[in-house]
Amino acid sequence: MGEFWPVPEVLTYLGGRWLAERTVRDLAGGDEGRFTGTVVFGPMEGGGLLHEESGDFTWRGVTRPAGRTLRFLPGPGGTADVRFADGRPFHGLDLTTGRYIAGHPCAADLYRGEFTVRDADHWQSVWRVRGPAKDLELTTGYARVG
Repeated sequence: MGEFWPVPEVLTYLGGRWLAERTVRDLAGGDEGRFTGTVVFGPMEGGGLLHEESGDFTWRGVTRPAGRTLRFLPGPGGTADVRFADGRPFHGLDLTTGRYIAGHPCAADLYRGEFTVRDADHWQSVWRVRGPAKDLELTTGYARVG
């Protein structure tokens, strides 16, 4: 099937529980952190999926609980409109080719995300964050649970 695994309907693909392992690299300062946890994509009233991430994040030797919530709303042709928990737009997501590049401006910073699907149970996101105060790379591998 090639390098990427096409996903005709992103919300159907993502539904369920995933293990997540993320590395966070500060490219300017050299620090590296790690997040390990789970992500549950559960149904939302009115359609779409609620992305609930929880786990532990270790940065500079200190481990703390970490989490975030996103909304994945249905988009045209099997795509998704990804929003922050408060409803603000984040980015689109189209995995029909198995790969997608997204961008998100945040104040003076620019977030560029690359999403790739390996197979029915594994996908990855790589976010590159650049700005006056940030030079980061966040790589997250996801593996389906059950």
